[in-house]
Amino acid sequence: MNRKTILVCMALLFATVSLAVAAASVSLPKGYAKWQKSKQQIVNDKKSLFYGIHYTYVDAKAMKAFKKGGPYPEGSRFVVEQFTIRDAGGKPVPGKKSMIVLMKKDKRYKDTGGWQFAGFTPEGKPSGLDPVKNCYECHVKEAADRDLVISKYSDFK
Repeated sequence: MNRKTILVCMALLFATVSLAVAAASVSLPKGYAKWQKSKQQIVNDKKSLFYGIHYTYVDAKAMKAFKKGGPYPEGSRFVVEQFTIRDAGGKPVPGKKSMIVLMKKDKRYKDTGGWQFAGFTPEGKPSGLDPVKNCYECHVKEAADRDLVISKYSDFK
């Protein structure tokens, strides 16, 4: 191998390791529950990762673009809290919290359209969610024309 090839390989390795470390060290944004919160959203498809009741939280940076349907500025954040469905007299109500998901606009994540996707347990610990298979693939199908954001501002009215 020549020197140029070695330098390119080292740069790629460094970039890969940097992203892996960044992904491993991701945490939920503090105070996200004070962001604007959607109405209750129910997914009845038991095959869906999002089967259950969920609420979407949108930070102030993302909200301006969210009202227009995108595009979103770097650093925009969405957090989704997911709950099981409990029956209360024939009406679906939130049961136990089942997961939390973060979606953050970050141009370093080229494999996921410039968004960082991260999953968390109900306690806020990283869950190991696959950002490509569990997140990006669905976001591309559902919202390619809205900068990959599936939720809509109408969910907040």
